[in-house]
Amino acid sequence: MVTTDSIKTLRDRTGAGIMDCKRALEEANGDLSTAEEVLRRRGIAFAQKQSARETTQGLIDVYLHPGGRVGAMVELNCETDFVARTEVFKELAHGLAMQVAAMDPKYLSTQDLPAGSQENPSEVCLLSQPFIKDQGRPVQDLINDAIARLGENIRVRRFARYLLGA
Repeated sequence: MVTTDSIKTLRDRTGAGIMDCKRALEEANGDLSTAEEVLRRRGIAFAQKQSARETTQGLIDVYLHPGGRVGAMVELNCETDFVARTEVFKELAHGLAMQVAAMDPKYLSTQDLPAGSQENPSEVCLLSQPFIKDQGRPVQDLINDAIARLGENIRVRRFARYLLGA
């Protein structure tokens, strides 16, 4: 049974549209966690469709760890400046800057790993790392969720981490 309260709860959790939440809940027979997974799968499919679209707008976010010994910069791109000004996009950029400061990735994705590398991608590739605020999800899933919510392609263009004295 799908109720307006369950639709509202799912919408609050995911940021998806009302009708998308209703359809996901109907598909999941009213189970919220299954409906979230349905929406996540749909978001991944949507993100794959958007991936060919050009990203020329965006913002640069900076995170400076308390004490000033570690800092990070991330350039996050999207298709329009309208999306770049949304809170969802700004929060994503800041979360990614915190991720870079905390986890010190060397590469953006597995495609950037040198041939024959023995390094674990979930340790050295930003998009494969577990997100610091939700260890059960890789960073790429977070970006896919933002793509589904905002309706535009989003791409991390580059990042840098600074450590005092290194």
